[in-house]
Amino acid sequence: MGRLFVITLEGSFYSCKYCKTHLALSKNTVSKTFHCRHGKAYLFDKVVNVTVGEKEERLMITGLHTVVDIFCVGCGSLVGWKYEAAHEESQKYKEGKFILERFKVLGPNGSNYMSSQEAQVGGSDADDA
Repeated sequence: MGRLFVITLEGSFYSCKYCKTHLALSKNTVSKTFHCRHGKAYLFDKVVNVTVGEKEERLMITGLHTVVDIFCVGCGSLVGWKYEAAHEESQKYKEGKFILERFKVLGPNGSNYMSSQEAQVGGSDADDA
């Protein structure tokens, strides 16, 4: 096993709910209007301290996307996904961007997100149309 190098962010940031590893700066938030199975999800231009899973095709409310799940390097928890490709022209802006599921991260002020009120029953990983 190699040595684990973790980037420490300064300022207002989101972190892993389980191990508190820094994941993204608030200023890199593109949108807070996305939704996933557990409730809210945020779109980011850049995230750090994650590893990626295998590419897969996922059918979402907004169409077919090629995505990779992203995992916290600190504890291995699934924290969201990265859009590799969007097959609908109107969704191309998502390519190369990251989703962090709000239920799985701590907010900039260390706040936890509770999903019970806003979770979509049987919801699909997709943004709010």
